[in-house]
Amino acid sequence: MANNKDRLQKIEKLIGDYRVTSGKKFKLKNWEPSDTHGLDSEFKDEAKELLTIGVEWLAELQDKLYAQDRWAVLCIFQAMDAAGKDSTIKHVMSGVNPQGCQVFSFKQPSSEDLDHDFMWRYQRCLPERGRIGIFNRSYYEEVLVVKVHEEILKAQKLPEKLVTKTIWEDRLEDIANFEKYLARNGVSVIKFYLHLSQEEQKKRFLARIEKPEKNWKFDSGDIKERGHWAEYRDAFEEAISATATPESPWYIIPADNKWFARLAVSAAMVQKLEGLDLQYPKVDKVKLEQLAQAKALLLSDKKLKQ
Repeated sequence: MANNKDRLQKIEKLIGDYRVTSGKKFKLKNWEPSDTHGLDSEFKDEAKELLTIGVEWLAELQDKLYAQDRWAVLCIFQAMDAAGKDSTIKHVMSGVNPQGCQVFSFKQPSSEDLDHDFMWRYQRCLPERGRIGIFNRSYYEEVLVVKVHEEILKAQKLPEKLVTKTIWEDRLEDIANFEKYLARNGVSVIKFYLHLSQEEQKKRFLARIEKPEKNWKFDSGDIKERGHWAEYRDAFEEAISATATPESPWYIIPADNKWFARLAVSAAMVQKLEGLDLQYPKVDKVKLEQLAQAKALLLSDKKLKQ
């Protein structure tokens, strides 16, 4: 990929303002869901071209990641309903080899899940070395939806004496320590919060109701969850504050404009993988000799024995 250094500098200018590496004084109210980094709607066509470049660049990096087989990358997507997680993942990862990418969407826990600790089902889905793992929702749900709907906590079969007033702070501490553990074991974590405004969510819900081709997306439960908007906002704020680190940063991605959200996520992904200094494995002298012999045989047009 030509001019990578210049492009990385442009990427840093684009997404640096959205990266959170420390939760100190973090407040969601300081982030604007409709922000486009000064780019207006006329930039949408150019954004598509840049996204195409980002997708191709990401595919090249993923190929090196897979070949090197040393690092794993875990991408976490969290958001309110209708923020565009599915479509963002679809567009940004469209060029990545499926063999090197694993996507998991976490729904309601099964009875087996509830017989284990709250991190168990997520740990089972961590990416292998050489692969990109994508969590469409994640273990952060355990301090988001479970916090907002505490009846879910009761179903998790915890001993009563462990359900304390500090359980949410304790879980966030566990998550932060878990992500430190992953970083120390070659799993690079990058977390995206798609920041959607309440007004834009309303528009997208109405589109799901009014447009027949989008009816299938509508879930009446989404309207009920919308009624807990403030509670979710506070829960997200606390989770991001407690778990943002330089090793496992959060990106607060303005999501009211899908074209910008996709571009920003793509840029952050490219920057993350470029930072791993990925290289194709170098072959030793013996392998080079084998390659030379194979080339000579092929060029001599001799038939290889079966």
